[in-house]
Amino acid sequence: EGFPGHSSKVLNSSVFLQEDARDLDAYTLAKSYFDLKEYDRAAYFLRGCKSQKAYFLYMYSRYLSGEKKKDDETVDSLGPLEKGQVKNEALRELRVELSKKHKARELDGFGLYLYGVVLRKLDLVKEAIDVFVEAAHVLPLHWGAWLELCNLITDKEMLKFLSLPDTWMKEFFLAHIYTELQLIEEALQKYQSLIDAGFSKSTYIISQIAVAYHNIRDIDKALSIFNELRKQDPYRIENMDTFSNLLYVRSMKPELSYLAHNLCEIDKYRVETCCVIGNYYSLRSQHEKAALYFQRALKLNPRYLGAWTLMGHEYMEMKNTSAAIQAYRHAIEVNKRDYRAWYGLGQTYEILKMPFYCLYYYRRAHQLRPNDSRMLVALGECYEKLNQLVEAKKCYWRAYAVGDVEKMALVKLAKLHEQLNESEQAAQCYIKYIQDIYSCGEIVEHLEVSTAFRYLAQYYFKCKLWDEASACAQKCCAFNDTREEGKALLRQILQLRNQGETSSTEIASPFFLPASLSANSTPTRRVSPLNLSSVTP
Repeated sequence: EGFPGHSSKVLNSSVFLQEDARDLDAYTLAKSYFDLKEYDRAAYFLRGCKSQKAYFLYMYSRYLSGEKKKDDETVDSLGPLEKGQVKNEALRELRVELSKKHKARELDGFGLYLYGVVLRKLDLVKEAIDVFVEAAHVLPLHWGAWLELCNLITDKEMLKFLSLPDTWMKEFFLAHIYTELQLIEEALQKYQSLIDAGFSKSTYIISQIAVAYHNIRDIDKALSIFNELRKQDPYRIENMDTFSNLLYVRSMKPELSYLAHNLCEIDKYRVETCCVIGNYYSLRSQHEKAALYFQRALKLNPRYLGAWTLMGHEYMEMKNTSAAIQAYRHAIEVNKRDYRAWYGLGQTYEILKMPFYCLYYYRRAHQLRPNDSRMLVALGECYEKLNQLVEAKKCYWRAYAVGDVEKMALVKLAKLHEQLNESEQAAQCYIKYIQDIYSCGEIVEHLEVSTAFRYLAQYYFKCKLWDEASACAQKCCAFNDTREEGKALLRQILQLRNQGETSSTEIASPFFLPASLSANSTPTRRVSPLNLSSVTP
């Protein structure tokens, strides 16, 4: 009883078979034309067919005919194409006809799916969501309808209000949408329960888990899963563009080169293949060639999200900001949840020196990725440019609290405190920064380490704490850009010591952050001085 209209279909099954049999010749002929992508011709021979199957093919052919004409026009002018200059002319007629059928409850699962797509194309999002939910009820095994729903749901709240059919496909849908909405832990739990339920060999699930780890930037885990997937399913092309993004981020040239050649042998006219080759050229800094391959991907599929964003990045490298903005806007049009496109737009407007615009785009990116320090640092820089220093401080502090990927937030915070003459807080930030850099074991080539030591040396010197000052000054001597200042300071300290000036008592001991800094504590806690002898570069 679960599906509306189900019982009547069972009763009418003999009628259905008769209708199908009557339309069989026309249907078979039309299907051949359809497979040859002669959509108008297919639709012509299906006029007046009564069966559900033939009706769906008739409408779908008309829809695809309109899409094909639209794409052909778009491809002829893939320059900076403004949104919606080219429209699918067939959509309005299709909507009128399908809504009549819909009201009369004459649409089957596939008809409902097509009706939903037409509504989405006409930007009638609310109606489209209702129709896709109905389609999922009538035909729960059609993944296309579920995927369309995924694209239309923008947050967890919307998800709560959907009445979805109780079927195992719903679990796949929820896992997929959790991954999209960056609710990664929930997604991984769902996938794990699907694996336990008997889908342990599904390469689809393995690839989705890899994508989930890619989304939370757990790069090593994602890479190892993708490598495992390649062993199990060596001819797979889906998701290989995500794999290539990971190889790109890690600058793994040989591996990326191998992947590009390998996919090219399997099928070079697939969007994913074009994107992998684009990434390969981008890593080799051949940005024109990379942009060309991303364009090729978009000719194959104009709704392919990754390619728009990546093409935006290439135009940025080529200093073509207007083309970059255009590409990022297309990406957002396809998927409003693509934080990389919002972030990219922020960067382009930053280059154009338009901080108010940046702020808007970085904010959107931050809303989509609340725990990504890069968005927060970018936001902080914006506020700084707009002279909203209190907001900027909050952003840098939060970036540090969520785990700063690029280890720059503390330095920026310290420099802000310096500007505002808050020397104690500045010193604290620099100390915390130095502890951070040295605690991660690998000494990254950080220009700012010398800046930190230089500031601290001067700060201690002002506080007349000669031991700490000379320790910092000695550290300064290890860096090219601060060597001279370090030496000069050491000489001054020696002089003052020889004059018999003992450490002055009028200044309270300086204030430092404890080594274990909880995220909720504010950056002004008074603690004993840091023992710098333990910090060896």
